[in-house]
Amino acid sequence: MDRLTGLIAFARAASLGSYTAAARALSVSPSAISKSVQRLEEHFGLMLFTRTTRSLVLTPEGRDLYERALRILREVEDIDQAAVASRAEPSGVLKVTAPLPIGLNILAPALPRFREQYPNLAIDLRLGDQYSDIIEQGIDVAVRVGNLADSRLISRPLGPHRIGAFASPHYLQRKGTPVTAEDLAGHECVNFRYQSTGQSLNWPYEADGKQLELSPNTAFTVDASDAVAVVIAAGGGIGISPHYVAAPYVRRGELVPILPQFTVERFSITALWPESRRGSPNVKAFIAYLVELFPPTPSWDELIEKPSM
Repeated sequence: MDRLTGLIAFARAASLGSYTAAARALSVSPSAISKSVQRLEEHFGLMLFTRTTRSLVLTPEGRDLYERALRILREVEDIDQAAVASRAEPSGVLKVTAPLPIGLNILAPALPRFREQYPNLAIDLRLGDQYSDIIEQGIDVAVRVGNLADSRLISRPLGPHRIGAFASPHYLQRKGTPVTAEDLAGHECVNFRYQSTGQSLNWPYEADGKQLELSPNTAFTVDASDAVAVVIAAGGGIGISPHYVAAPYVRRGELVPILPQFTVERFSITALWPESRRGSPNVKAFIAYLVELFPPTPSWDELIEKPSM
């Protein structure tokens, strides 16, 4: 059992590149990961990692063991999932991952109602925009924008990912309401920057039946969608936001949708889960719940398209 624990710690550290990240994924301390790997190295008489100040690099021997360990752990996972599938009622722990904006604005508020239906099921929600190997991380269900081309995963589209332009009533009173894309040259803009690439968002819009893009002159650049909405609502300028992020602000009268030509659909929101989880009652129950959360016209899109006066 100690050896299996060591293999799990080693494989997770190898895939994530650090003891700290592995510890976070396994809900243990970094020192526990380090000790497990050290005991495994002592048992095999091998150095598995070349350690640097920033990351862990597999040695040739470590690479070979890593590939073998993954095969063993997948077999263990299959056994575990077979046992889970034999239960009729969802129970145990359901591990879910999602980008921060979706997790914060859509999933987190809805999870208590889901658990009311299945009180024997604990939810482990992990939020972040960084891509990770869903299977290697032991994730049951991932919610993502777009679809990942991975034959090991089953996917189901949930709903559209719509974005639009917004501003606060106070800002519009002060600076006026733009009507065309060209009008934005005379306005302060709040833009989003992708954490993964460092690239700023080019604002998509439709004109004369074509989809075009605009790179605004920005007063603020922010690398989190929810923070963009906060800056806009505080009167910082005009910005682009996903509908599900902006909707609560619109409901409270803190944001107003403007420039309808900037309301576009970007990809889709998709649920993904490993093939090995196909028969899991936990996954089946959660996917069914996600489908309920995403009707053909989600409440946040309906609110933006028909804001209350």
